Amino acid sequence: MNIQIFGTKKSFDTKKAQRYFQERRVKFQFIDLKEKGMSKGELESVGRVVGGIDKLIDPKAKDGDTVALLAYLSSDQKFDKLLENQQVLVEPVVRNGKQATVGYAPEVWKTWE
Repeated sequence: MNIQIFGTKKSFDTKKAQRYFQERRVKFQFIDLKEKGMSKGELESVGRVVGGIDKLIDPKAKDGDTVALLAYLSSDQKFDKLLENQQVLVEPVVRNGKQATVGYAPEVWKTWE
């Protein structure tokens, strides 16, 4: 397994995801979205796996203006805006090769082991 956890240090669900993998002694790489965001390819890949770009957007994100704006953009514009403003992503984004989840999803992670 090659687990990557994208999130922020203050996100409760990101901390829970890290704890989930630590308890199972699964090595993972944590990428802080505030320091280094996801690349265009990573974001496209995760969007495809989870069922579209809309599944990546957190409706309760602190940046409510960006979330509201995203609702009115076309898919291409939405993707570009999301790439620029990754603080509105649902956290954590957990990748295992070509597989990915958004949010806290231990029921899916169990199938990866």
